[in-house]
Amino acid sequence: MKQLKYLSILLGAMLSCTPSLAHERDSVASKTAMATFRNPVIYADVPDMALTRAGDDYYMISTTMHLMPGAPIMKSKDLVNWETVNYVFDKLTDHSRYDLIDGTVYGHGQWASSIRYHNGKFYVLFSPNDAPYRSYIYSADTPEGEWTLVSRTQHFHDASLLFDDDGRVYVFYGTGEVKELKSDLSDVKPDGVSQKIFERDAEEYGLLEGSQVIKHDGKYYLLMISMVWGEPGRVRREVCYRADHVTGPYEKKVILEHDFDGYGGVGQGCIIDSPQGDWYGLIFQDRGGIGRVPILMPCTWVDGWPILGDKHGHVPLTMTKEVDANSIGKSIVGSDNFDSDKLSLYWQWNHNPIDSKWSLTDRPGYLRLKTNRIVDNLFLAPNTLTQRMEGPKCEGTILIDVSKMKEGDVAGFSAFNSPAGTLAITQKGKKRYLRMVEESVDFAKEKHAVEKVHSNIQAEIPLTQPVVYLKIACDFTDKKDLATFYYSYDNQHWQQLGTEVKMLFDHTRMFMGSKFAIFNYATQKEGGYVDIAQFDYQKKGY
Repeated sequence: MKQLKYLSILLGAMLSCTPSLAHERDSVASKTAMATFRNPVIYADVPDMALTRAGDDYYMISTTMHLMPGAPIMKSKDLVNWETVNYVFDKLTDHSRYDLIDGTVYGHGQWASSIRYHNGKFYVLFSPNDAPYRSYIYSADTPEGEWTLVSRTQHFHDASLLFDDDGRVYVFYGTGEVKELKSDLSDVKPDGVSQKIFERDAEEYGLLEGSQVIKHDGKYYLLMISMVWGEPGRVRREVCYRADHVTGPYEKKVILEHDFDGYGGVGQGCIIDSPQGDWYGLIFQDRGGIGRVPILMPCTWVDGWPILGDKHGHVPLTMTKEVDANSIGKSIVGSDNFDSDKLSLYWQWNHNPIDSKWSLTDRPGYLRLKTNRIVDNLFLAPNTLTQRMEGPKCEGTILIDVSKMKEGDVAGFSAFNSPAGTLAITQKGKKRYLRMVEESVDFAKEKHAVEKVHSNIQAEIPLTQPVVYLKIACDFTDKKDLATFYYSYDNQHWQQLGTEVKMLFDHTRMFMGSKFAIFNYATQKEGGYVDIAQFDYQKKGY
């Protein structure tokens, strides 16, 4: 099918085909099965996870900052196999920086969120880390359906919602702060609880945030990440504060402290029970260029404390548990042949898209990216489409038709972060060139505006035909974090172009794991476009 699609572009024909999707699975008769998985349970950038459960269904929300649509809702039957089922919002519009105008929101935007199921409805709270510093609260009857904005309240850093047994509603946030909301969530309750519920002890002089609160057996449990940089023998860890009352007094216990798999400590996340009464922790770990990845582990209640890890307090590298047999193979990343009139939930735009400048229907079976605003670099390019990379190894391949590019247009495929590695096709007169470029960006403090782009062309060749396959192969094993770049005219004979690029996680720039990115932007005049026939994704390794 892919070869037919490729030939159809060369011939200018329109073929009607229905390729097999990457995630089609044979039907599985049994409902559950015992399976062994290896941590990270999701080897991709899914930080600041929050969980809720409605019956047999788990729902998770994560941080995606400057990516749109945002606040992804992921669903699982077993905490192992996950798929994205919705996003809370399509765009954020508080200011023009969300549109890459007069600055950017790289590393800002939607931050750590809270998701809760309460009295038959679902609720999400998050606070963007930028002006006007106001939280969003949304609700939905079903996570897969429409999310409705309930209110904008004061800013709550790394907040966690709690619907208490007596009908009162609280937000735990910052470092040991709590405020009460009105019962309709319209705002902070003027005469409600508002206080700092504990002070740091002598051990807590570094990072202490990432609030996740539950109530269990009548007690309040607040989980937080604890991190001190540069102290020998100290790794990030998860701590728990416990009290009989919302306002305290609270006592503290370290519930996880383990240098896991050579990547340091595991901290920030949540705990949740299964329908059968078992408990699990889902806590993230920083893993270099791939980003911050979820780690699944047992949670055991010991003397009224939720202790994470195995019997030795260690995160298990492999773990056997019952899974939903019909969910095996589901994923939050995957291939796309662009044969739908709606964009797959695998994808997110880099900042708000310009909806009139992309289409899945202008040429059915293809994603069309049209140039619009004149910019001079990838980091300001509107309508750049991204998808997570995945460890330990993965490959992404696109088939792109560039026959309708205009003078000065730049289109292609990128291992997107800063630094980024890019396969860029440029139009110069009637000739086109394929470059492999390593580029990085410096941001100004004010409005996180692009201050300077460092661009180093590693290789350049003439493009001999207007349709080409571009491939990026990524290796995140043993902290390599390398992206390698290839091109082909027939999807069989491949040539490496340029050098490998070391992918980095930099919280001062993107604050995000590396992504595949498909782009097309104009440096001189608008009106050109490219068509992408497919994105073929392959995970490699365990």
